[in-house]
Amino acid sequence: MSDEREKGLAGRVRERRVTLWTLIVPPTVWAVHFMFCYLWVAVSCAKLASFARFPVAFAAGTLVALAIIVASGVVAFLQSRTPGDPPPHDESTGVDRTRFLATATLLLAGLSVVGVLFTAAPALMLTDCR
Repeated sequence: MSDEREKGLAGRVRERRVTLWTLIVPPTVWAVHFMFCYLWVAVSCAKLASFARFPVAFAAGTLVALAIIVASGVVAFLQSRTPGDPPPHDESTGVDRTRFLATATLLLAGLSVVGVLFTAAPALMLTDCR
């Protein structure tokens, strides 16, 4: 039963319409996370006069950003595996457009995960606001 449920979920995800909105989700989440981290450090240094070493809100914001980006990547991965002709997806068909946008979204999701991790990394290493 669970195998049928997984196939049904993957089939529904593959059938979802891919738009440019799905393409911009990962980099937008990365940008929002970057701004959150920047403001968190600025407020911590201004109010506490010391760098708050990886506080709970910072960790929670990082985990939420990673979860959203990974979920977007999983959806893109399932959509990029839509059955059809092999790459390159350069025909003017709906399936090729879907697979092209899904592949681009998957690549942007990978880049965004790296960006979020590199944005969060200084919080692990820095201890001073100077």
